Amino acid sequence: MNSENKTPVGFWIISGLSLLWNAFGAVDYVMSQTKNAAYLAQMTAEQRAYLDSFPTWMEAFWALGVWGSVLGSVLLLMRNRHAVAAFGASLLGLAVSTLWHFGLSGVDFAKLFGAGQIAMMAFIWIVLIALFVYARKKRAQGLLR
Repeated sequence: MNSENKTPVGFWIISGLSLLWNAFGAVDYVMSQTKNAAYLAQMTAEQRAYLDSFPTWMEAFWALGVWGSVLGSVLLLMRNRHAVAAFGASLLGLAVSTLWHFGLSGVDFAKLFGAGQIAMMAFIWIVLIALFVYARKKRAQGLLR
């Protein structure tokens, strides 16, 4: 194999970090969904009640956001072009979840969770958009098949 056909090391680093980052979201989702007492103990009673109030459709979009990103990261590592679609589906899940948190839920999300959680959500948006754009770029370059 000549050097022109090698996958750049940076691609593997970004893809691996992508999976590691999205694994944190998966752990949060699983711990929240399974009502892990030790994990939920870090939240106030009001915050736990808020999580319990999610309608089924919101739970579905939360799952789409989380698992779409995990799948996108795995597909990036596999150099599979469908990583773009997975990250796109994750963006849809994140968009609907964000709409729920900041409008449809009727709860003052910022007051309930504070500035740190708002900053984390903004960072999630930045990372997910960057991964989507990165996957599109690598697909266009022919790196994803």
